[in-house]
Amino acid sequence: MTDGAWSATRPGLAPREVATHCPYCALQCGMALREDDNGVSVHPRQFPTNRGGLCQKGWTAAELLDHPERLTTPLLRDPATGELRPASWDAALDRVVTGIRAVQQDAGRDAVAVFGGGGLTNEKAYALGKFARIGLRTRHIDYNGRFCMSSAAAAGMRAFGIDRGLPFPLADLGRADTLLLVGANPAETMPPLVRWLTEQRRKGGRLIVVDPRVTATARQADLHLQPLPGTDLAVANALLHIALTEGWVDRAYVAERTTGFEAVRRSVAAWWPARAEQLSGVPVADLEETARALGTGGRVIILTARGAEQHAKGVDTVTAYVNLALALGLPGRDGSGYGCLTGQGNGQGGREHGQKADQLPGYRRIDDPAAREHVAGVWGVPADELPGPGVPAYQLLDSLGTPDGPRALLVFGSNPVVSAPRASRIEGRLRDLDLLVVADLLLSETAALADVVLPTAQWAEEDGTMTNLEGRVLRRRALRPPPPDVRTDLDIISALAARLAPDEAAATEAAARFPADPAAVFAELRRASAGGIADYAGISWARIDGDDGVWWPCPTEDGPDTPRLFAERFATPDGRARFHPVDHRPAAEEVCSTYPLHFTTGRVLAQYQSGTQTRRVPALRRAAPEAFVELHPDLAARLGIDDGDPVRVTSRRGELCAPARLSTGIRPDTVFAPFHYPGAGRANSVTNDAVDPISGMPEFKICAVRVAKA
Repeated sequence: MTDGAWSATRPGLAPREVATHCPYCALQCGMALREDDNGVSVHPRQFPTNRGGLCQKGWTAAELLDHPERLTTPLLRDPATGELRPASWDAALDRVVTGIRAVQQDAGRDAVAVFGGGGLTNEKAYALGKFARIGLRTRHIDYNGRFCMSSAAAAGMRAFGIDRGLPFPLADLGRADTLLLVGANPAETMPPLVRWLTEQRRKGGRLIVVDPRVTATARQADLHLQPLPGTDLAVANALLHIALTEGWVDRAYVAERTTGFEAVRRSVAAWWPARAEQLSGVPVADLEETARALGTGGRVIILTARGAEQHAKGVDTVTAYVNLALALGLPGRDGSGYGCLTGQGNGQGGREHGQKADQLPGYRRIDDPAAREHVAGVWGVPADELPGPGVPAYQLLDSLGTPDGPRALLVFGSNPVVSAPRASRIEGRLRDLDLLVVADLLLSETAALADVVLPTAQWAEEDGTMTNLEGRVLRRRALRPPPPDVRTDLDIISALAARLAPDEAAATEAAARFPADPAAVFAELRRASAGGIADYAGISWARIDGDDGVWWPCPTEDGPDTPRLFAERFATPDGRARFHPVDHRPAAEEVCSTYPLHFTTGRVLAQYQSGTQTRRVPALRRAAPEAFVELHPDLAARLGIDDGDPVRVTSRRGELCAPARLSTGIRPDTVFAPFHYPGAGRANSVTNDAVDPISGMPEFKICAVRVAKA
């Protein structure tokens, strides 16, 4: 513990306990935190999503509260030495405000950008979007959820008129007769969810997994399809082709509840199973078995995740699986449907209330005049003062420090130096900025580059709400206050808004417009979201406390919430879901003689996201201490590589070096690396920055590489 750091291990501390939720993934497992003379401990809690279960990350989450590397004072870059040195809050905030004013006076309001995170509470995501639009008056805001959920969100919006990860309760998974997981590995990414998969199979259900690797989830499956990375769309079209041929399409449902099917029927006519097998490597027999299980399975659920979505054709790939679900009559049917597994803790709520470049609170479009009028009215500004749409995350990051791009960036809850594609290029862009400000609880790789670092509270030190993968709004409760010289993100936003004001009266007004009290922020969020797609108007903290969370949309406080969507209609003008014909296209970068192998990325059980937090927890570090490169033994033999040998993976953008891990669970034409690690093992030094034209999702999951013994 550093000198002067606040510690929970104070003699005579009165024991305290609070019911809250895990700070990591979108499952948002219920847990209890207990504080006494021995410190803070985690205890399981019965909650509908996890039913008392926690993974190793959740069990160890409290170890970061008093971690010796925790930031407990602001840091300023010393211009003489180039080092970050402790500073007062006044000095740090003055430096931020001076830098913002300088670049905006020189290059306009859009010269300042904001980059948020999918782990921020709903209150902080809302306040950050509001601060960008009316505090900074910039159009440049986006967030790291663009790298997570954007393809599924765009596909859901164009098919259903609404984007909610799971349009049904998580418990439905345990009742499914057939469950198809595409590009999902919950056994490692959200282990307590596996309880529902176990229950599903115990009741006689079939689990089918589509993944290029034999993951921990795939090993539990009744059937595992192992396609070439980037060919999931072809697999989906072939499955629909078979369903049409065999007569498993629900013609009555299609006629009554959808539009556009005829164009899709024509488009998949060319996707006979043998063609899909030739392209993807999935045998015809497995395609036919999967289609039969889906078409005759009773209660059927199709789920996609990042493996299918993180592609330059991610929206079309998800759309292909949505088409399949609609043709089989699944969405809105009890115990059936299509959904996607949201990744980050507040990946759902974080994209609903204003962090995305093109959205306002309530999932309103920023270019919709009615939406602008409504939100501007809540914010007390003229609608024409709101900026227009910005640009998606990678385009924003890649423009930093360029002649036409932002020259200052404020980062809240993200670490793009590790998490962005073509990360070496983005690291260079960050270094080119006139001003980089990072608010974080630890010195992440991005914070280490900053001119100003602002220490922020952790999840156990502030109240707020999160929205889990079901669209269930939950309460995060503070166990204790933050250390004395640490502030919450809401405090920081409020202070910056006040200091940016031109005079004392305006500063007082700005501080009131950006309250630091999360309850006050949530009350305003409810008004701003009212009538929107993601309507929180009827959701109060008291109602959440009484009901184990509340599902949006929930327009009135005394009316029902919506655990199940689409039972009677879809959220489109005519109430019908939309089919969209989509066709397979190659990856943005194909293999060649110079780069003959496919490279893909993913997660490991003991680490989370860019690893800023989990790599500092001793038990998690022991379980997964470093990056690795997984490759098939046959490929390794051809390259003269033994298990544990250092290997170099090289793409057209960069390279990573890490020990080899041989596994028969990966295709011989594909190599894999986890993306949690910085430095030489940074997987995103290699990944492709090609993006989906609709969602802006980068192509994390496939690029062309060569591999050699280092």
